Amino acid sequence: MEKPTKSSVPFERQREATQALDETFHGFLTRRTMGLSPIALALAAADWAMHLAASPGRQMVLGQRALALAQQAMASAVNPPMDENGQPIADNDNRFIDASWRQWPFSALKEGYKANSAWWREAVQVDGMSRHHSHMVEFFNRQIMDTFTPSNWLLTNPEALNKAQETQGQSLLQGYQHFSEDLRKAETARSTPDVLEPLAFEVGKDVAITPGKVVYRNHLIELIQYTPTTDKVYPEPLLIVPSCIMKYYILDLSQSNSMVKYLVGQGYTVFIISWRNPDASDRDLGMQDYLQMGVMDALAAVKERAGAPRVHALGYCLGGTFLSIVAAAMGRHTRMAQNQTAGRRAEDRAMERLPELASVTLLAAQTDFSEPGEMGVFIDDEQLKTLRQQMDLKGYLSGSAMAGSFQFLNMRELVFTRNTRRYLLGQEEADFDLMSWNSDLTRLPARMHSEYLSSLFLNNALATGKYRVAGQGIALMDIHAPMLVVGTTRDHVSPWRSVYKIHLQTDTHVTFVLAAGGHNAGIVSEPGRPRRSYQINSIEDNQGWVEPDEWLASAPTRQGSWWEAMDAWLKERSGKPVAPPAIDPAHVLCDAPGEYVMVRYAD
Repeated sequence: MEKPTKSSVPFERQREATQALDETFHGFLTRRTMGLSPIALALAAADWAMHLAASPGRQMVLGQRALALAQQAMASAVNPPMDENGQPIADNDNRFIDASWRQWPFSALKEGYKANSAWWREAVQVDGMSRHHSHMVEFFNRQIMDTFTPSNWLLTNPEALNKAQETQGQSLLQGYQHFSEDLRKAETARSTPDVLEPLAFEVGKDVAITPGKVVYRNHLIELIQYTPTTDKVYPEPLLIVPSCIMKYYILDLSQSNSMVKYLVGQGYTVFIISWRNPDASDRDLGMQDYLQMGVMDALAAVKERAGAPRVHALGYCLGGTFLSIVAAAMGRHTRMAQNQTAGRRAEDRAMERLPELASVTLLAAQTDFSEPGEMGVFIDDEQLKTLRQQMDLKGYLSGSAMAGSFQFLNMRELVFTRNTRRYLLGQEEADFDLMSWNSDLTRLPARMHSEYLSSLFLNNALATGKYRVAGQGIALMDIHAPMLVVGTTRDHVSPWRSVYKIHLQTDTHVTFVLAAGGHNAGIVSEPGRPRRSYQINSIEDNQGWVEPDEWLASAPTRQGSWWEAMDAWLKERSGKPVAPPAIDPAHVLCDAPGEYVMVRYAD
């Protein structure tokens, strides 16, 4: 090895100094663009602008379309459309559903805004742009248009003005108080970043209160075994793998909407993983750690604690993606062992400690990331470089950054609609368990998050057979356990058509459920909740491909909670009920909900 020369040392120091300067400046620009890469944004905008500038025919069409939309807006503002009974047709946009929006001049503001939005939706669609840039431009155009909707501003919102008149200004006073309170909280968070606001629903007291014990713990997980409430249980225990992006108790909220409590009450021996909330010392924990120390260790512990050779497994969101990877690795090991080619590698011996999978249930979990929905806006090489620079400073992705990203994806509902109700209408924001859970932020280790985005989102390694577990390539085709896969109709995180692609990657029984609701509320959909429905249909082994729109048109719709369909599906694949397995006191570390779930950070 050559020793560095005297002349090369100053050069190396200069290179390091200039690199640090570049990263500092890049970080400054990133903070001014809400964590997004300014280079990625500029490239997308330039791609659109140059292709539009080079398309005079498209410009002519857009000019004609602008004139037609303006005429249509003027006509609708003067003469609102009526139904066959002569009644005004209700607006399909919830922001303008109040009758006051049909009165002049607010009807003109509304129709002008809708015409402007329609024109921009067409203007951003220009042939020749890269798919990713087109997605970015469409997304940010929608965000800008949602920002400037007339319902967001007091003087152009007739509902807010009428409310102020009816209450003699009390609604505006209340809204100002709400605004001042939110400013105070934001200032407190900036001045005392280590001080946490208490949760509205206390963990272990108001939520996460289903009785159970922590029966296994390693550096990454605690495993909770819940106390049975039935005389008999099915012989196959059920392991739940929640997402490490969230606290596990979204599936064990209040007693009225706890999926855990419901499943225990149906006669299942339920285990659930509670992920560690990492700190800077965990920066080097990677995807392989989450698969092996997380899902695999939990499966092995369930097999040992329950004395069960077969296990039902259920994964939610990223937990479902982890579960699918482990299930594929287990299937590959079984196939290789049957062909007598597995040998006695350490990885093979580790697989042998795992139980057989009686079934695999995936809730709002993607396995193909070629169409990741709105999340794709944040995924390209330049964005990941920016994110890595941010995470390298701390060793983790902060909970506030993650929460801000999800909020940014759905600003219309989570920001603008909320602010309109709270500040302009003076309405109180009711606390409920799901909102309290949403405030209980979690972190992700820098290495794990970088590997997750790069391998799955950017390169789609899992769907293309390029993902490796313990050095061995795996394919979802090796999953032979029957699968129940659930998507939700309004999911911004895991679009249901993306979730549905599991049919292209497996050749086993798949029952697909499409539930009404979003990524969280569609999953937490307990029996008895009004206005809930779902579609369900099964595709048997070797039946072939049914495209999602065809499935949507043919799958029967059922009223009520899809939890009941899941219960029936699991029971069909379970053995005859037996006496509940005892929880060995020697394995009990503490009562549920455990210690890991209690760890909170301000950032």
